[in-house]
Amino acid sequence: MKKFLCLGYYDVEKFAALSPEAMEALVSQCPPRDADLRATGRMIFAASLSGLHERVCLRPRNGKPVVTDGPYAEAKEMVGGLFMIEAEDITEAIAIASRHPAAELGEDVGWGIEILPFEYYISGQDA
Repeated sequence: MKKFLCLGYYDVEKFAALSPEAMEALVSQCPPRDADLRATGRMIFAASLSGLHERVCLRPRNGKPVVTDGPYAEAKEMVGGLFMIEAEDITEAIAIASRHPAAELGEDVGWGIEILPFEYYISGQDA
C-alpha cells in the first residue's frame, strides 16, 4: 500500500467574504462526506489548520534558519487542511480523495485537493 498526502486548499479572500449563512450552508454539507471518506478505512489521519496569522516560514539564509511571515508563496490559495490516505496507486488515491468535501463542494471559494505520493521515515527507519 502506498501513502498519499492530500492538501486541501481554499481562497482566503473568497472564504472570508462568505456570509454566516453561506458559510453554514457550505460546512453543513461536510460531515456526511467526511464520514464517507473515513468509512473507506484508507484514511490514516485528517487535520484542519488554524491560526492563519500565526503561520511562519523557516528558510535557510547564510547557513542559518531565518523565520519570516508565511507561508506566502505568491498565490491566493492557502492550505487549510490535510489528510493522509493509503491506496494501491494514484488512480485509487484519486477515487478515495474524491470523497473529501473539498473535491465536490466549495468551488466558489477555491476548495481543491492536491494529492502527493510520499515515503516517510520514523526514527531513521522505513515506515
